[in-house]
Amino acid sequence: MRKPMDTLATLIFSSAEDQANAQRVSRLARAGRLRAIHRGIYTSDLETPLEQIVRPHWRQIAEYLYPGAVLGYRSAQEGKPDPEGRVFLVQGNRARRIELPGLTLMTIPGPGPVLGLEPALNDTPYGKLYVSSEARRLLENLYTGRNAAIRTMGRAWVESHLSRLCTLRGEYKVNDLRDTARKLAEILGLDAQFKILNRIVSALMQTGGARRLSAVDALARAAGKPYDPDRLVIFDTLFAALRQSFPHIPDPTTPGLSSINFAFFESYFSNYIEGTTFTVEEASEIIFEGRMIEKRPEDSHDVLGTYQAITQQPFRSTPPGNEDEFLDWLKRANHRVLSSRPERNPGQWKEKLNQAGSTLFVHPELVQGTLREGFKRIALLEDPFARALMAMFVVTEAHPFEDGNGRTARLAMNAYLTQATACRILIPTAYREDYLLPLKALSRNADPVPFLRSMTRAQAWSAAFDYSEFRNTWKQMAACNAFADDITRNRLLHPHEIRSLVDKTDPDNKLY
Repeated sequence: MRKPMDTLATLIFSSAEDQANAQRVSRLARAGRLRAIHRGIYTSDLETPLEQIVRPHWRQIAEYLYPGAVLGYRSAQEGKPDPEGRVFLVQGNRARRIELPGLTLMTIPGPGPVLGLEPALNDTPYGKLYVSSEARRLLENLYTGRNAAIRTMGRAWVESHLSRLCTLRGEYKVNDLRDTARKLAEILGLDAQFKILNRIVSALMQTGGARRLSAVDALARAAGKPYDPDRLVIFDTLFAALRQSFPHIPDPTTPGLSSINFAFFESYFSNYIEGTTFTVEEASEIIFEGRMIEKRPEDSHDVLGTYQAITQQPFRSTPPGNEDEFLDWLKRANHRVLSSRPERNPGQWKEKLNQAGSTLFVHPELVQGTLREGFKRIALLEDPFARALMAMFVVTEAHPFEDGNGRTARLAMNAYLTQATACRILIPTAYREDYLLPLKALSRNADPVPFLRSMTRAQAWSAAFDYSEFRNTWKQMAACNAFADDITRNRLLHPHEIRSLVDKTDPDNKLY
């Protein structure tokens, strides 16, 4: 009867404490079934490059070579080797360095794990290693001695991290973290690092000198204008994509009836997307006859308020010129749209974090600062279409109000377009997913291409109609499936796509 073949793990360790296993490993290595990686460390994978084996198994190797060590400095924060393959461990009284293919383990002299104290002070078990506590991690990453740039995340990172914690946990909790760090500094001999930490926290709380800070988001918080740094990354991605010239599509309307008709459809579609749904007949009675639909007075006022904002200054064609005006403009626009809903706090910055599905928008404390940073990018763009899209996305991403954010964002966008005598953008009902999904791709994946493509098509579609006669425009849009709810069965068509069918379906030429 044949003996079953050994099932070998990818990594195999030999230990002098287990003679039987050590002999087995030695036998397998002599037989050519194992490759040596380091003294006492072997792999059963005979073909894969060693660095591709070692890097994913760094923790097992560190546990074998340095059991009981504390994963510290930048390694504790990142939880993996740095881009150069380095892992930093705190153990013993002298520095050591072991280099393996794709991995360098560097031990830093220092106290072992802090255990048996109050929970906030203790380091966390991590297999046969430990991970430094949050307070210890902050102190370690403020080290400024030899090789600090390699070993630590750096002071700017600590400042940004603490600024973010002020938002997420509140200043009270950050003060608690400072108190914990003070106790740990005495235990670990990190008093110099604590003095730096203490100055940073004081500056963030505006009780110390802000000039001591270097991270831009920390400086903004110290100045009373904190912002969301993650949103700025997305803003910059879109800003870079918008640094170009786009075709100018002129406004197809003229002052008077055609611009009134366009404004009707803009208000109708902008509200329909947000769930305020009426038939075109009902909406026309609300806007042109002042009728409030029975049992839906607030919804009726939403449609009318949006229409009035579209047709009145400064919301029609006088966008803001600086950061302060931008914030005031948005508050006034939101109040104009939602004036009939006092329970939604129209024109007031949100007080609670809002979300759409799994997407969390900007924290209330960071709204004004994030909008200010967004406006800086809007102002730097020269092309009107680019400026309009940047404005719309900044407001959408910040979601600064309890309600009416989408409508407010589209008002801002179209104000920049009308200022430049360019065609305003409609988002018809059938185009809803083509509008929302690219926004999501930009927000979640920092991919601006679908957003630019979507908005370019929407503007071209909006400019393709004659708005001089209301019912003809309505019929033309209906023929393009603009009002269709079921987009799986009714794709939005461009007017050019259906003109070839006009002679067959509309022999009297009532559509065009």
